[in-house]
Amino acid sequence: MTGDDAVSTTVVHVLRHGEVYNPEKILYGRLPGYRLSELGVQMAKAAAQALADRDIAYVVASPLERAQQTAEPIAAQFNLPVGVDERLIESTNWFEGKRVSPGDGSFRDPRNWWVLRDPVTPSWGEAYRLIAERMFGALHAARVAAEGREAVCVSHQLPIWTLRRHVERKRLWHDPRRRQCGLASLTSFHFDGAKIVGIGYSEPAAHLVAMSPSARTAKGA
Repeated sequence: MTGDDAVSTTVVHVLRHGEVYNPEKILYGRLPGYRLSELGVQMAKAAAQALADRDIAYVVASPLERAQQTAEPIAAQFNLPVGVDERLIESTNWFEGKRVSPGDGSFRDPRNWWVLRDPVTPSWGEAYRLIAERMFGALHAARVAAEGREAVCVSHQLPIWTLRRHVERKRLWHDPRRRQCGLASLTSFHFDGAKIVGIGYSEPAAHLVAMSPSARTAKGA
């Protein structure tokens, strides 16, 4: 194979942000003002440390504060700016701003049933299909920006998990309790040219997540 024919190998790490300070315990979604907790800042630093030996050439994040904060130690480590890609933003959700969580009765309340009528689209928020399309676009934009090297995209749990299911050709609707996308986790997409040839997953901040009883049930993503 000649130099002109060589196919470049690129890795795009899609990072979920760290824990958010949320004393009201609401589903914050796209609401402004929700920043990382002190533990969340440590989670972001743990993710940066996990990437310290990687060849990171591009860092981009959702415009929401918690994602931008999570990207900062990584960008600083590689002397890079933090870009913004609106496609990495959290999904919309009808329950945004409300206190809802599994087991609190919100989903059994008849007043909410009309919102929950369609779990496949879903009826309570942005369509999974649209989330997959925008995240897939952001993934490939990062690949192009870091061609032959590595990139980091900071996003949110549902968009990341939807992207992964889309790439793996699985149905997009799913049980939220079964998502493999912990706080400050890395879902890494390996490319051979423009083709995805592998997906990796790691949780560099697992030891910090274990320190926070609220981390596994944090509202929003």
